Amino acid sequence: MKQVIIYTDGSSRGNPGPGGYGIILEWDGHKRELSEGFIQTTNNRMELLAVIVSLESLKRTPMDVVIYSDSKYVVDSVEKKWVFEWEKKSFKKKKNSDLWKRFLKVYRNHNVNFHWIKGHNHHPENERCDFIAVKASNNHNLLVDKGYIENE
Repeated sequence: MKQVIIYTDGSSRGNPGPGGYGIILEWDGHKRELSEGFIQTTNNRMELLAVIVSLESLKRTPMDVVIYSDSKYVVDSVEKKWVFEWEKKSFKKKKNSDLWKRFLKVYRNHNVNFHWIKGHNHHPENERCDFIAVKASNNHNLLVDKGYIENE
């Protein structure tokens, strides 16, 4: 089984406000960066979307995946198994249910391990993900985060 290491970060200027995500994927000596920006969103949505997009970008299944994120929201929700309890209750009264459902669909295709890293702590890949997430949020051609609008 192939292994990929993923670093993710999400950002929003204002909460809600313009936002973006940044991703670094590393495998077999290769490196790829992904990012996208949105007109109106939240930091938590961008943190979660970064993880989702990174997993959706994997071409093979299953893969061993190690994800480094500075989001306690994302890491704790999975590692402490909260998201699976939310799923059993059909995500009633849970924010970002659209993204959590999307996450679970792709998460189950791989063997995923999460590692929380402290943000803004001079971790090179985390700093790079933050940089490209903020840069994406400043683009002129920002996307609409339909899930955010529908949940408001």
